[in-house]
Amino acid sequence: MRLISVNVNGIRAAARRGGLAWLALQAADVLSLQEVRASDDQLRGVLVDAGMDDWHVAHSPSTTAKGHAGVAILSRAPFTDIRTMEDESFAAQGRWLEVDVASPAGPVTVASAYVHTGEALTARQDEKYAFLALIEKRLQEWCGNNALAVVTGDLNIAHTEDDLKNWKGNLGKAGFLDDERALLDRWCTDHVVDVHRTLHGPGPGPYTWWSWRGKAFDNDAGWRIDYHLATRPLAARARSASLGRAPTYAERWSDHAPVTVDYNLGDLVGVPR
Repeated sequence: MRLISVNVNGIRAAARRGGLAWLALQAADVLSLQEVRASDDQLRGVLVDAGMDDWHVAHSPSTTAKGHAGVAILSRAPFTDIRTMEDESFAAQGRWLEVDVASPAGPVTVASAYVHTGEALTARQDEKYAFLALIEKRLQEWCGNNALAVVTGDLNIAHTEDDLKNWKGNLGKAGFLDDERALLDRWCTDHVVDVHRTLHGPGPGPYTWWSWRGKAFDNDAGWRIDYHLATRPLAARARSASLGRAPTYAERWSDHAPVTVDYNLGDLVGVPR
């Protein structure tokens, strides 16, 4: 199973810049998207225009702030189940979606998550921690069931100094707070494996997000905030990981780079080969 996760920074803008054309060429089995920023009809229209109308689509748009957030999962195989966050407030924000897909190794759960940026010492940071606590509860449930499962997406946290070019300048700021980093320490000790980091090896980098402003992309002054965090049974099946960093600033179609991981599960059920 080739699983690609990317914050598209607006699916319609990404399509105009060539993002869907790029994704269509990657031989993916499952695509996990964040910041879709579209209605169901708008998403479907973009996929039709890109020749991707044969994909199975699960979508959780924001109903509280239209044109913001939104997560989606596309699969070549049909879904056996689709779920959003049990907490209605976060479900309405379009920040969590998970699906089950059948495989010869057993059902595989893929979640697409878009976590708040946050702001230190504000209510927005409190909301971010509340959402992360709900995600951790889900990870605990997966582990208790020995599930083949992975949470993918933009967590808006750089875990270690290797994950942020200017880490000294961001001490005490949201995305690199001690409490945020300690949370990922706990997740990666007790629940999941950071698949991309494990397969790539130590950094610094590779980074997955660069500001559109200034020379951040050209200077590779980025953050690694996009993840595949897999339960240990699924992480053991991960074979390769790569980052789809654009060759040049002009060729970028999002401020994030896609993260691709190949998992050895056999062919997904229902996918022609």
